[in-house]
This record gives sequence, C-alpha cells and structure tokens, in this order.
Amino acid sequence: MAVNIVKVSSCKQRKDFTAFANRLYKGHPCYVPYLEADEINNFDKTKNVAFDFCDADFFLAYKDGKLVGRVAAIINTKANDYWKTKQVRFGWFDFIDDEEVCDALLSTVEKWGKERGMTTIVGPLGFIDFDPEGMLIEGFDQIATYVGRYNASYYPKHLDRLGFKKEVDSFEYKLKVPDELPEKFTKIAHVVEERMKLHVRKVTYKEIKTERYGQKFFNLINEAYCDLYGYSLLNEKQIDQFVAGYLSMLDYDMLSFIENENGDLVAAAATMPSFAHALQKTNGHLFPTGWYHMLKALYWKRSDTLEMLLVAVKPEYQNKGVNAMLMNDLFTKLKAKGYKWAESNPELEHNQKVQAQWELFEKVRHKHRRIYGKPVE
Repeated sequence: MAVNIVKVSSCKQRKDFTAFANRLYKGHPCYVPYLEADEINNFDKTKNVAFDFCDADFFLAYKDGKLVGRVAAIINTKANDYWKTKQVRFGWFDFIDDEEVCDALLSTVEKWGKERGMTTIVGPLGFIDFDPEGMLIEGFDQIATYVGRYNASYYPKHLDRLGFKKEVDSFEYKLKVPDELPEKFTKIAHVVEERMKLHVRKVTYKEIKTERYGQKFFNLINEAYCDLYGYSLLNEKQIDQFVAGYLSMLDYDMLSFIENENGDLVAAAATMPSFAHALQKTNGHLFPTGWYHMLKALYWKRSDTLEMLLVAVKPEYQNKGVNAMLMNDLFTKLKAKGYKWAESNPELEHNQKVQAQWELFEKVRHKHRRIYGKPVE
C-alpha cells in the first residue's frame, strides 16, 4: 500500500499532527511527552510570532489507512538571510520504522522547499533555536529532558540510508552537583568578582516585570548566541512572548544573574527542576490531572535533577572567568536545595566556551544529537 501524504488543514488534522509523537512513544521509559496544548499554540500562525519571518506547512503520512508519520516543512527567512543560505528545514519529524514512510515525508519537504527556491534541506530544526532540534544518535537508553526530545534508534539509520550528512552535532552532559565546589573554581570566581567589579543580582518576579529584566536576559542570549549554527536573532515580540510564557513560571532562586558596576547584565543562567517524570504522568495533557503532577514537581516533590536551560555570557566578558562566578553562584544554590544532578541540555560540539565550564565537575556525556543536511534534488 502506497504512503499517502496529506497537508494539515483541518482542526482534526492539526490535533493529529500535534499528538502523533506522544501516541507513537506512549509508555516508552525514556520518552518524555510534550504538552500538546503548548504545541498547538506553537503551530498557530496567529499566536507564534515566529511566523512573522517563517513560512511553514505541516504534513501527515498515512499507510493502510493508519496515521504513521508527520513532518513540518519550514523556511526561516531571517536565518537564511543572516547566514546567506537557502535552507528548507524539516522539523517535528516522527514516523514508524518504515522506509516508505520516512522517504515520503522527507521528499515532501524537499519538493516543498524546491518550489520556493531552496537548495538545501536540513534538520531536525524548528522555527527558531528554542524549538526542538537535533536527532538523537547516541543515548537511546537515557530519559529525555523538557528541551531535548527523544527519538528511536531507527531514525538516524534512515537518514544515513538517504544520503543525509552531518551538518553539526551537539552533546548533552549529566553533571554531579558536588558537595563542595573545587577550591580552584571558587577562587577564580572571587578574583573575577573583585577585579572586574561584578556582582550577583537577585531578581524578583516584580523586577522581571517593572525593570523588563526578562527582556534584558533574552537580549543577552541574542548577543551570546548570534554566531552559533543557524541562530535566528529573537525580535522584541518574540522576547516578550518568551518572558510571558516561561520566565514567569521559573523558580527565581534557581536563576543566576551577574551585573557589572553600571548595572548592566553580563552573564546569566536559567534553570528549572526536571519535569521528565511529571510529564510522563501527564501523557501530554494538563487536564484532568496533569496540572497536579506538574505543580507537584515544581513545588512539593521536586526531582533530584535540574535542567540547565540557558547559559549566556556577554561576548566581551567571555574567556575571562565570568563563567566561574556564574556557576559558583548557581551550584551553591543547587546544593542548598538538595539537587544531586544537573542536565546540560544540547550544546553544539564547537561551542568550546560552554563545554569548558564543566571541566572541573564530575560529568558524563550521555547523549549525542545531530542536525543533518543534503542538497535538494
């Protein structure tokens, strides 16, 4: 039976697209469901401001009358202009272990991109860098994080078979929270604090609003991340959307901000308790009981593992020991709150500045991801 590819257009199809991976991996011990309501908003052109500079369509694959796969075809015009490329992205790519299904989905993206003048297909990538990206190629026995999506081991085998090549890899580390930070680490932190006249800034929810501190944080992210692979600079509307949707939900004791003597933000780290096991209990839905498991993981019975969401240092302050000051503040808080482990989330292989900050910690590289690419045929 041939594979039938259908472009998502109806409300039911949108729901099927959103829910497909949660259904495909239901009950898998390493898979962490995403909240389907959040995904629906992400795919809504009236709610996700990334559509201001992205063109996208979504496709479902059917075989023998059954839903067997999905993929998003995306053109980020801002990223293409910045990096001087003509790339069509494939994202939210999930499918059963079937050559025909995989081939039909990716050839659909290729054709869609070629019709719009694109010369290369790359992925998995989302609209922007804060969407799920990279395909797991090692670490299939490790539980996923909120940011790092899980995929089965047959995914990369199909990409290799089709002639896709490595664009860039990323790694994830599991770090042990030490009983005491290394003396060398704390010494560097104190020296940097004094010599560069820096200080830790504790920020409250009120200050996030009144001082637009969330906007300062994401402007710093733009500065620090702008040279990383495929990065698409966040505009003001996107930043406001992220602040409203995420920063207001975090535990402010688990944020770390470093300012200079003028009160300028020069380094920051955002973390949150691992929601992996709580999300597994929600099955992708906050109602009727999913909200309870999420609140429990956030406030009442936290995991012993923390996710390192974002770490950024202003370019002119990089390679000067500011990371040591940032991590000294952060890991002191982690220990006080009883955390035993920290997950780094994906870090690009060539981002040596970020990976270097873990050198003095006991760690294991437990996941490996890849973004693939090939010319459009």
